Amino acid sequence: MVSSPHEAMHRIFQEHPELFSRVSEVLGVDFAPPTSFTVLPNDLTETQPLERRVDTLLRFDTQKDGSFLLAVEAQGKKDPDKPASWAYYASYLLTKYRLQPMLLVICQDRSTAEWAARPVRFGPPQWPLLTLCPLVAGPHNMPLITSPAEVRKDLALATLAAITHATNPDIGAILKAMTNVLRDTPAALADPIIEFVAQGMGKHPSAALWRKLVAVDLSFYKSPLSEELRDEGRAEGRAEDVLTVLAERGIDVPEAVRERVTGCGDVEVLGRWLRRAVTAPSADAIFGDG
Repeated sequence: MVSSPHEAMHRIFQEHPELFSRVSEVLGVDFAPPTSFTVLPNDLTETQPLERRVDTLLRFDTQKDGSFLLAVEAQGKKDPDKPASWAYYASYLLTKYRLQPMLLVICQDRSTAEWAARPVRFGPPQWPLLTLCPLVAGPHNMPLITSPAEVRKDLALATLAAITHATNPDIGAILKAMTNVLRDTPAALADPIIEFVAQGMGKHPSAALWRKLVAVDLSFYKSPLSEELRDEGRAEGRAEDVLTVLAERGIDVPEAVRERVTGCGDVEVLGRWLRRAVTAPSADAIFGDG
């Protein structure tokens, strides 16, 4: 599993393309709900050896607004080169597909979101040739959803909102509301949501909280994260058994050995070490050849 907020912030639109209509409504922009949508290739590479890839690219077809393209970019920090890249994407997409392009930027911190939302003008000041004005969703304007009832109304929107609020002091209440709803959600829908939230928490402290909530509140699910948590639990228990046997036999356990044992996540390897711990003359001897 790729633990990356970057992936979660844009890939959720591939699984739930209709989410854009709700996000745009939250952000105060009127985009009609799509009557159909298509996930398009995200490779914007030219014939020259230079790759340019937008994070997620969708085509929307609506009765009111016709068809247009939506490029979704997950932005983790300020990047002075990005506006030019985004302008290139817009120009390329318009040229290739002959459809009007739209850019939605998803951020997890307010500073980056406000930076991304600033209009950028290209060309001389006397006569700007192009103005880039992306739609931006981040912790400054996405709803803070701590009520299970609100989560249940729109699970996809609640998921993206939770991801954008990964560092919010109320993240515990946000994630708890998510698990309360996911308990009663069919596994086919709940499993990818569990993974999106796990990815979205990244390396923030909220990641550990989410893993704990999944282990306790959603232990019956068999999503990749749930299976990983169960494997971790078995490994932790086996590692404790190894150290307990050595301690009961009065064998000194150096810190390096303790760290290697507790840091091992392979249950089969720990099982071999446990069997050796019963007769090993020293702590190091349990390792043998592996």
